Amino acid sequence: MTVKATCLVGLDVHARQTHATLLDRATGELSACRLRGTPEEAVLPYLERIGRDLLAVYEAGPTGFGLAREAERRGLDVRVVAPGSIPRAPGDRVKTDSRDSRKLLRQLAAGELTFAFVPSEEDEAFRDLIRGIEDLRGDLMRARHRLSKFLLRRGHRYQDGHAWTPKHGRWLRSLSFDGCAQATFADYCASVELLVGRRRTLLETLEQAVPGCTHAPTIGRLRCFRGIETLSAAGVCAETGGFDRFHRPTLLSGFLGIVPSERTSDLKRRQGSITKAGSPHARRLLVEAAQHYRKQPAIGQTLARRQAGQDPRVIEIAWRAQQRLHQRWQRLYHERRKPAGVVAIAVARELAGFLWEAATLDA
Repeated sequence: MTVKATCLVGLDVHARQTHATLLDRATGELSACRLRGTPEEAVLPYLERIGRDLLAVYEAGPTGFGLAREAERRGLDVRVVAPGSIPRAPGDRVKTDSRDSRKLLRQLAAGELTFAFVPSEEDEAFRDLIRGIEDLRGDLMRARHRLSKFLLRRGHRYQDGHAWTPKHGRWLRSLSFDGCAQATFADYCASVELLVGRRRTLLETLEQAVPGCTHAPTIGRLRCFRGIETLSAAGVCAETGGFDRFHRPTLLSGFLGIVPSERTSDLKRRQGSITKAGSPHARRLLVEAAQHYRKQPAIGQTLARRQAGQDPRVIEIAWRAQQRLHQRWQRLYHERRKPAGVVAIAVARELAGFLWEAATLDA
């Protein structure tokens, strides 16, 4: 990355104060200061006094992207860098706000920083909704585990079909215990019912929000693929920020962290487990979708309804993906005897490439 700005600024932004380090490239002068107040109240006036020919950077954190968006509205070049992409020395054990701002400035001047994507306020609100649903999924899973293990300790096992169905709910309501156990059982059941209701409310909100969001056309295309419904498609779109950000599918796979780690030196090349970079939520959605390609390629009624009215080119890509990924499952799992988890990651990586192709058809 070539930096052309005359002034470079490293910012360590917090809720009540910000440390700033300024480098004037014309004179080589280095100065530092502490700005008291919220980022919008203290940092933006400071940057405006410097002038327009500047480039400022701060590390993504709990203060969010509001500073970068407001700076863009005022014509200032303020960028955000992900914490995981900042190089750190292994022996560095001293961390202060002023040192962090100087470190950001040095790495900015050296061109060693990779900037993060800054979503719009609407896209960030949509992403927060998706993440809220994901948080509820985890909470509901833990609540159900507590209830099922409570029953298991008392010898109650449900053996009349799948758990957490209406029939299973009627069986739960038929149980009763004595004393403290009944109070615990009632609380566990109420927790599960409350979380189920909260999740239903957020899913209804998502269904209403999808048609009007910026990702709506892409979500419609991704729903043409087997194993990807509205929630999965919306989650992948929200976490990636848009498939057009990636010039080729391998960049998307690297962003999602489903590519092998590598340690190569001299003539030895070693590849290990996946990097697990990027969003764990998007990665989990793709791996879950990859499980559907174990089965023979087919278009059922549900998938046909999702594909109705979509571009025939997208439907052709989705069918090609079914055939290719099913063959991949068969070869890796049955012929080469690879573990199912390893096969799912390999299939998810190829599925990401098909999704990228469908999402960027008209780009």
